[in-house]
Amino acid sequence: MTQSPTLAQADDFLTESETLYTALADLDANALCQLTQFKGWTIEDVLVHLHFWNSAADMSATDEAALQTRVATVMASLKETGSMRKAENDSISLRGTALREAWITNARAMAARWRDMDPKQRLTWVGPSMSARSSITARQMETWAHGFEVFDTLGKARTESDRVKNVVVLGVNTFGWSHQVHSLPAPETMPLLTLTAPSGEVWTFGEDTANTITGPATDFAAVVTQTRAFADTALTATGEAAQTWMTNAQCFAGPPETPPASGSRHIQEI
Repeated sequence: MTQSPTLAQADDFLTESETLYTALADLDANALCQLTQFKGWTIEDVLVHLHFWNSAADMSATDEAALQTRVATVMASLKETGSMRKAENDSISLRGTALREAWITNARAMAARWRDMDPKQRLTWVGPSMSARSSITARQMETWAHGFEVFDTLGKARTESDRVKNVVVLGVNTFGWSHQVHSLPAPETMPLLTLTAPSGEVWTFGEDTANTITGPATDFAAVVTQTRAFADTALTATGEAAQTWMTNAQCFAGPPETPPASGSRHIQEI
């Protein structure tokens, strides 16, 4: 009998990675250099970013000294250029199809190791420590979010599943952070969310019935990861607090980021 994983989110991370890999599997080096709609990044840039931070997360569980070295390169890059991109590009020398294969090979090996970890194990990170569950969920979130610009560029619509709930929960848990990072006062209670999962199941969060957000769970995840403008989704936000959250939602760490302008992120016609 197959033993169930202790850290089920590791399998969700792997499925997310495999979904993206399938979309990329037949692309040659030139096709991987296509520009996306995200900040002038190419598909190759997306893979460098994902591979760099997947490897960093894995180091947090296997080689903390190596992680600290990597963090030092990131801090130096930020000080020198104001961006992490130099550290990412300097650390990941592979490009083209070799980069794609290295990224997915590492993701597969990482998921196999992580699925049996204690979800509550504390891991050192760039900022505060994280639980293993939070860390691998963040890796799924990044893969899902950056997958958007890849699928958009390739003119493909990704088939979604209920594993997106991990991203939704991350968005819910960063309700306060979304306000804090934008120097906004956070309401004491979270708007009532009524979200429809890809399977048709209804997920609810929050309690403020005067401020409500309803619509597809995938659209909510897209807004909190800033991969779609709120205006370009099927979400409905009622009440000032709900509208303020959806206008400033940011489920990831770092400085305040501006969500994409309406119409700027979409599936391209090929």
